[in-house]
Amino acid sequence: MAILITFLLGIGNFALHRAVMDSGHPLLARLPWMVHAFGGRFTLLLEFLLLLGALLFASEGVVSGPIAYVIYSMLNSFSAWLILTDRV
Repeated sequence: MAILITFLLGIGNFALHRAVMDSGHPLLARLPWMVHAFGGRFTLLLEFLLLLGALLFASEGVVSGPIAYVIYSMLNSFSAWLILTDRV
């Protein structure tokens, strides 16, 4: 069950990540060059590595990985909401 929830949260995080990167928000222009490296794919790679780590923890039965990913997903959702609704 933890693997499924973590995977579904990962799908949501990837969707939010892409929506924020495609939003054209002025805040994105102020980010370091790494964010824009390889056409923005560098940050997607980091997102994937976070998801992979959480899934590996979940597959081993370690609960701290998926819990940390849930907290990360909540913070990610809140920050994406702030950016996409122009509250920042």
